[in-house]
Amino acid sequence: MSEPLTFPPLMWGEEATDDALDHAARRAALGCDAGLVSYILATDRAEAALVFAPEVPLKEAMTMLPLCGVGFQNALGALAPPEVALHLAWDGTIRINGARCGGFRVMSATNDPEAVPDWLVIGWSLPLLPVNAETGNDPDHTALFVEGCADVAPSDLVEAWARHTLNWLSRWENEGARPLAAEWRGLAHGVGEEVTQGALTGTFLGVDEAFGMLLRNDAKTHLIPLTTLLEDS
Repeated sequence: MSEPLTFPPLMWGEEATDDALDHAARRAALGCDAGLVSYILATDRAEAALVFAPEVPLKEAMTMLPLCGVGFQNALGALAPPEVALHLAWDGTIRINGARCGGFRVMSATNDPEAVPDWLVIGWSLPLLPVNAETGNDPDHTALFVEGCADVAPSDLVEAWARHTLNWLSRWENEGARPLAAEWRGLAHGVGEEVTQGALTGTFLGVDEAFGMLLRNDAKTHLIPLTTLLEDS
């Protein structure tokens, strides 16, 4: 076990042994309070997941996915060299200097968009070292430590993510989604490009007020809600 991490008020940590998101979802299903941060600090990867107790329907609560992504970018931006660029794909994929580098996942107590979930868990996993030493064989995938971030301590990143996410949560509660949407748009990957999401391929136009993906093909614009990204809990 590593040294316990330090979290802001209303948050506390538990070190997981297998999968941080699964650990947090199990604890949430058993009735733990919101604010639990489960984490893994391994030699080759870092993971963290945060438990929420939404008071709004799932379709609105899913805003926590891009909110946690913005918190992550703010956290890494404060720790990494300024030349390191991080962008967020709509589906939760994290891109560092243009290449895929882990991503976010989400679980909920319900899949019903209209229901208020008992709990919602947002988590991320980030490779620290490349799977293959020959990184040039797969240029679309990378790892944190080979992108100029060898001095970023994973423990500091998890703690900073919790702080920045809590800050954005407070802003979302007090100011609404507009500031978050503006911040996210500046970090979004693939807007204006052809993307494939599920069975649909088209031009990624942006998002609606609930961060649903607007995908245009064959002269028709499709709305893909964030709830389609939910994993079975």
